[in-house]
This record gives sequence, structure tokens and C-alpha cells, in this order.
Amino acid sequence: MIDFFVKGGFMMIPMLLVSIAALAFMIERGISLQRKKVLPPEVVSLLDQYLLSGSQQSLHQLSLCCQSVPSALSRLLTCAIDNSNRSKKENQDALETQARREVILLEKWLVFLEIIVGIAPLMGLLGTLHGMITLFGGLGANFGAADPAIIAAGISVTLNVTFMGLAIAVPSLIAWSFYSRRVEVLTMELEGYLSDFVQKIYHQ
Repeated sequence: MIDFFVKGGFMMIPMLLVSIAALAFMIERGISLQRKKVLPPEVVSLLDQYLLSGSQQSLHQLSLCCQSVPSALSRLLTCAIDNSNRSKKENQDALETQARREVILLEKWLVFLEIIVGIAPLMGLLGTLHGMITLFGGLGANFGAADPAIIAAGISVTLNVTFMGLAIAVPSLIAWSFYSRRVEVLTMELEGYLSDFVQKIYHQ
């Protein structure tokens, strides 16, 4: 394995760093985008109780829970409760502003995964071209003494960095697609809960 990286050339070092960064982003998003982190069960349970009963007591309990259990849903519900003395339109405008902030937090680091998907193969190609130029430049200086086996081995080594680039890009693309879809699903759930909550507040 060490020999694989050494023979890959100078581009292996930045690509190794990129792979570590990609792995870190995947793990961080995997933890942060868990449903229980965005929509805590205790908050959802109290929200359902309020939507069913509409009592001020259940609303007070929900407000206290939102303050003690920080999450995207908690912050949005707190925003709606804090602005409940204003008109419905003003409350919805405030919620939309807060919702944009929450979506930005949910999409945090995804842009870096998207960038890695694009640059990793290009870094691999750059390293391969550098290796090929070096290889054929050396052969040109000793034209006539080139051994086909040596050429084949040299080309094989230069392709190491291409393989590395694709090995980074493929899982990064899978992770980016999966987490982007997860953000969409969580956003739709948040929107559904908030819509019902605001309707209930002003219906009361």
C-alpha cells in the first residue's frame, strides 16, 4: 500500500489529504443529518400532542422542550411561538427567514463534497499526465534502448494516481447525492410540521 502511494508521484500527497477531508465531511454529515438530530422525537411527540389538543398547557410544554433540546425543528417552532403575537403573514415571513438559515446548516459541507467530486479525477489526470511526460521524456533521451516491459511498468505506475482520483470521487459522489436527498426529505418534513403548527396557532 505504501509502495502504491510512493510510486504514484507528487500528486498522491494532496490527493491523500483530499481523501481524508472527504471522509471527515461524510462522517460529520452522517451524524448531523440523523433524523433524531433534526427532528428530535421528544419535540415531535409534544408537537403532535399540541396539534391534537390545542391547549395552552401543551404549547407551554412544547416551548420548554424546544429550549432544552436544540435542533432545526426546535428553533423553527420557537421562532413561530415568539412571533405568534404578530400577524400570520409576518410570522410566516420570519419563519421563512429562519428556515433558510436552517437549510444552510443542513447543507453545511455538502458543497465541499461536490467540489471534491469534481477535482479528484482532475487531480488524478494531472498526476498521470505528469508521470507520462516524465516517462516518455526519459525514453526520448535514450531512444532505441527502451524495453517494452519497462514502458508498460512505467505506464502502470502513472495510472496509480488516476485510480486514486476515481477512488475518491466515486464515494464522494454517492455521499453527496445521498445527503442532498436526505436534506430535501428533512426539509419537507420540517415544512409539513411548521405548516400544521402555524395553522393551529392562528386557528386557536
